[in-house]
Amino acid sequence: MKVARFHAPGDIRVEDAPEPQAGPGELKIRVRNCSTCGTDAKIFKYGHHHIRPPRVMGHEIAGEVVGTGERVQVIAAIPCGACQDCVRGRMTVCPNQESMGYHYDGGFAEYMVVPAKVQAVGGVNRIPDGVGFAEASVAEPLACVLNGQQLARVGPGDDVVVMGAGPIGCLHVRLARARGAARVALVDVNADRLAMAAKLVEPDAVIDADPVEAVLELTGGRGADVVITAAASGAAQEQALRMAARQGRISFFGGLPKDDPIISCDSNLVHYRELTIVGANGSSPAHNAEALALIASGAVPVADLITHRLPLDGVLDAIDLVSRGAAIKVTIEP
Repeated sequence: MKVARFHAPGDIRVEDAPEPQAGPGELKIRVRNCSTCGTDAKIFKYGHHHIRPPRVMGHEIAGEVVGTGERVQVIAAIPCGACQDCVRGRMTVCPNQESMGYHYDGGFAEYMVVPAKVQAVGGVNRIPDGVGFAEASVAEPLACVLNGQQLARVGPGDDVVVMGAGPIGCLHVRLARARGAARVALVDVNADRLAMAAKLVEPDAVIDADPVEAVLELTGGRGADVVITAAASGAAQEQALRMAARQGRISFFGGLPKDDPIISCDSNLVHYRELTIVGANGSSPAHNAEALALIASGAVPVADLITHRLPLDGVLDAIDLVSRGAAIKVTIEP
């Protein structure tokens, strides 16, 4: 079969590999769609400390179970299910977490094997009728977005600002609407990407310059109830603190580069405005199941966010599109 393997930074190869066989408790999947994300682009450029090459990449996975034909979506982040955090329901921060496409071969392949530990934590979800494989593959990033919005308590009547108009930002706009937000503003410094995203998700406001001033003007000086930084930008995080309303919630959804993770924080803003700053780290198996249900119900449409569909041998083109911000969602169809 064909696979796309990471060998070293800047070196992903589409090559032949033996078709895998499932062992006890494992599932063999015929991959139908595996979508790409910004993390894939970062791995291509820098590698990742959890990846020991060669490794088949790809973690936004949907396909058919070989032998039964059942249509399934597979989680990316695998909690252990047994540690103190997992037992207390905090699976997103499991210290023993492993991941598809990192510790185990992922979905940039014609076939893959799902480890038994994925099934043990309920990480294989049946795709509802009427949901395509490509849409189902987007359940994984939507699950991460769902985790972030639950932590930030996005709810009815909120003014929400999403900073970053990539695929994650688009999903944040749509989910905020589904959760009852009154208004959602979308911010990006890349005017072309912002225009492309805004045409699809139709935010209530589009902001491409001086977001603090624009948000304050939009809200009559009050500020936003929730600000989500869906970009790897320290500047965006600092701006988020300045545009949040009293008792506002700020989600540092996008992580910062490891060599530049420090921002300036006016502690008095946090203190006197009673601000809440939350992180967001991936998703749990339960988030994946809920994300699929949101897609199936139409509450969070995702089909139109998939702007490019490429074959497996186009994986480098897919990563290039993602790196340049020239697409919203790019999916690989092995």
